[in-house]
Amino acid sequence: PLHRAGRIQPFGERQSVKPCDHNIKQTILLAKRMIKLANQGDSSREDIGCGILYGMLRDSGYKIKQLAEIEKDKHIAKGWWDESC
Repeated sequence: PLHRAGRIQPFGERQSVKPCDHNIKQTILLAKRMIKLANQGDSSREDIGCGILYGMLRDSGYKIKQLAEIEKDKHIAKGWWDESC
């Protein structure tokens, strides 16, 4: 069996979740919050400047989310990813 973070190891030892997995998951959640905030802000904006701001926030959120999901997929392929993080 693979020895992954967060899994029970021989002799009852338990490894903690890898910080890199936890950080990737947090990055994905943050990007989703950025996208949600951009959508909320855009729906109530009253001028062009706010439209530019929320457009940049939305675009950045999607780009960050995409990069983080690529890293997550790499960790999954290597057998590193632990869904419990």
